[in-house]
Amino acid sequence: MTTAEHDELARLVGDPKRFLEAVFGQRPLLIPAADPTGFSDLLALDDVDHLVSASALRAPAFRLVRHGKALVPTRRATIGSRTVSDLIDVAAVHREFAAGATIVLQGLHRTWPSVAALCRSLEATLTHPVQANAYLTPPVAQGLKLHADPHDVFAVQIHGQKRWVVEPDGEPSWDLVLDPGDVLYLPAGTRHAAQTVEEPSLHLTLGIKTITWRSLIERAWRATLDQSHDEARADLDAPLPAGWADEPSSLAANLHDQLTTLAAQLSSSDVEPVLQGAAAHFHTTRHPDRRGGLRDLLEVGGLHDATLLERRAGSGARTWEDDEVLHLALVDRRLTMPARLAPAVHTVLTARRLRPRDLDDHLDRDSRLVLCRRLVREGLLRIVPDALAAPPADA
Repeated sequence: MTTAEHDELARLVGDPKRFLEAVFGQRPLLIPAADPTGFSDLLALDDVDHLVSASALRAPAFRLVRHGKALVPTRRATIGSRTVSDLIDVAAVHREFAAGATIVLQGLHRTWPSVAALCRSLEATLTHPVQANAYLTPPVAQGLKLHADPHDVFAVQIHGQKRWVVEPDGEPSWDLVLDPGDVLYLPAGTRHAAQTVEEPSLHLTLGIKTITWRSLIERAWRATLDQSHDEARADLDAPLPAGWADEPSSLAANLHDQLTTLAAQLSSSDVEPVLQGAAAHFHTTRHPDRRGGLRDLLEVGGLHDATLLERRAGSGARTWEDDEVLHLALVDRRLTMPARLAPAVHTVLTARRLRPRDLDDHLDRDSRLVLCRRLVREGLLRIVPDALAAPPADA
């Protein structure tokens, strides 16, 4: 965990170590005044107004909710030569909001830079996917009724106040009012509902889509089924006998034998590929920060041995080798290259900034330029602005 990533989690929960050991995935927690600035840098009222009125939002990037029912006020419009029917109807949104509907902005971890940066940082710390929605609710209104989410949630209060009712397992209900800067953490399955009081409220929800033990076991079970030898697989794919549904209990012994055989195979299987596969899936399905990528693509041809490069923010990567192949898992893809490049790649991954010539212990000049140019094109590295100034004579 880097210092910056540690700080981002600390900003939400105070003591990250205590939170991860005693709270995460276990119980709800209110963190009052987690940020005295009220998280105003993440998403302000003016930002919401801009997104609604001037960014040509399309469903499902937005929706309205009133008394638990979703409203989607859209209109037809022409973009280029194509007619679309899901463009936000700004006037209708304003009318519905004035009548008590909550504005929901979805997928901000993809579209709003400050929120996306926070989500990437939390993902790097937690190694669980993070998504973000924002809720702007008018005075004395309720968006969603009492419900439970299938994922963990951080509710981050940004503007106004919001009243929350929380029903922790085995405890009396909580009746809370969140002020700007407060954070409420809810593990998956915690029933809750929220409504505004006498003033409008803006809060951000950070959904932690936790990877569970159940998902690992299911992955291992599927791998065991796929790796069963041909004869056993043929038995498993054979149809049940005709008329089985009239006497289903007649198959009990047979089914028990099948499960016993598979359970024995599962218990003796190598779990390392299962864990590596789950980790690789997480690392290659995140949302990278590719801002500035077009400029990099235009300038990468001029990259020279003295060009200053740096790792992109949130560009987590991991490597492993097999059969003389180096696998490099980036945040949204997986690359392969010759295993002989491993020392140079590891140097790149451990340096915040470097120049291609810093790899001279591992690669000759032409090879390291090829590698660095590829890693720029793939989005792992970026060219530091003005780093393409005239190279020294020996570059």
